[in-house]
Amino acid sequence: MSSFQDDLDDLNTAEDFLRFFGIDFDARVVHVNRLHILQRFHDYLAEEANLDSLAEDLLRDRYKVLITQAYQDFVKSDAIAEKVFKVHKDQAERHNASFVPLESLTLSGAQ
Repeated sequence: MSSFQDDLDDLNTAEDFLRFFGIDFDARVVHVNRLHILQRFHDYLAEEANLDSLAEDLLRDRYKVLITQAYQDFVKSDAIAEKVFKVHKDQAERHNASFVPLESLTLSGAQ
């Protein structure tokens, strides 16, 4: 196992990952969104092709880009808008399913 992988295995929190990669962060943003940031980071990693084939220094650089991107998603937005977890996706679907355009409404009994 690489030393980079060993280092990653020791990281537990979003703050740990951000500090490890030397990323400045607002503690308030992380406090409210830590699980969302980690899940988004995991999702970004899952979307990446051929991470296993990268040299350790390039892998480290790619991880840094992805954790930065995950953090920035929640600096610019919020958990509900980003819909990282199923509960937020379901809530958005319910909201969209119940939307009725104003133009489709008619008055009952109108002549």
